[in-house]
Amino acid sequence: MSNNVATPPAEAAAARQEPSLLPPVDVIEDAAGITLYADLPGVPKDKLNLRVEGDTLSIDAEVALAVPQGMEPTHAEVQLARYRRAFTLSKELDPGKVAADLSNGVLRVRIPKAEHAQPRRIQIQVS
Repeated sequence: MSNNVATPPAEAAAARQEPSLLPPVDVIEDAAGITLYADLPGVPKDKLNLRVEGDTLSIDAEVALAVPQGMEPTHAEVQLARYRRAFTLSKELDPGKVAADLSNGVLRVRIPKAEHAQPRRIQIQVS
């Protein structure tokens, strides 16, 4: 989902400092890895940036709610138009195998455990 465009360090630092919303997130762990669900209502796929840098998973998303032409909202409870959240990944997880999909405003991110952290069955030899 990354747009593969490198952001200059000064620009990236400024973007991190601008006010943003923290999306609600559920993290579910199973024997094979974790699945993260982030609520991102109003975010289209092209305005979503999901990155793994080192041991950090970052979500950066821009809300794009369409307002009919010639109309203005008279009341808006949500004033910020950006979601931002970062997570530190455990060494047991394999950041090279992250998979993600966005459906109905919910981002689903699957991060499997690394091979060394996977449960494995040991064969027993009879002698």
